[in-house]
Amino acid sequence: MKAPIGVIDSGVGGLTVAKEIMRHLPNEEIIYIGDTARCPYGPRSSEEVRKFTWQLATTLAKMNIKMLVIACNTATAVALNSLNKKMPFPVIGVVFPGARAAIKATKKNEIVVLGTSGTINSGAYEKAIAALNTSSKVIPLACPTFVPLVESNEYEGEFARNMVMETLLPLKNEQFDTVILGCTHYPLLQKYIEEAVGENVKVLSSAEETAQDVIEYLNYHEMHHPIKAKKTPIFYTTGSVPIFKTIVGKWLELPNADVRTISFK
Repeated sequence: MKAPIGVIDSGVGGLTVAKEIMRHLPNEEIIYIGDTARCPYGPRSSEEVRKFTWQLATTLAKMNIKMLVIACNTATAVALNSLNKKMPFPVIGVVFPGARAAIKATKKNEIVVLGTSGTINSGAYEKAIAALNTSSKVIPLACPTFVPLVESNEYEGEFARNMVMETLLPLKNEQFDTVILGCTHYPLLQKYIEEAVGENVKVLSSAEETAQDVIEYLNYHEMHHPIKAKKTPIFYTTGSVPIFKTIVGKWLELPNADVRTISFK
């Protein structure tokens, strides 16, 4: 099936998911929309997040995608079920894959979830983890400063390191062996998060597991692109094209990426 895969996020964080999809599925065409002008979604109301997510999804629907990946934990928690019911294509989120990765990794069933305020307040990870293993202890921690740090392209250096260390101080006296990066922006801060929690703790992103869900769905329904796609990935941003292009160049190693502007009312 030659139609592209659509990926949406509140900003650049979903590039971590797009990277894994592109790595595992090099034949597929990717169209990505990052809503950087309205990022972060975490502090916003559920109604706002749902509205924005629907705008992104319907825009991609008009581009004739064959599958949508919501590469945003907050949007997944709020809008995944409604989109799956009403869209004419499958919709995959990042929360359940992230929970599944944590259950696979933990040995003590003691899991920390780092996320935006919206994701943490939704309890989405607690529900997803409980559905897989009722004996797991979940320690949620909102990290509201992380997304703006990444979106401003300041996720490397001493300032970013210090902010991560300070934000994760509440975990100092907690017992856990696994951390879920419950926001797709957070892998860009992973080295500092790993330093903060210690070498004996596994720090996991949902990106790899989400890519596996995409692969399995395409395999089962025979929806793979039959030949290597001729089109390069297309990236849309509602914010600054130069900043977005810089992050795409660094994270996806695509210095000449096709980055375009898009806006919503």
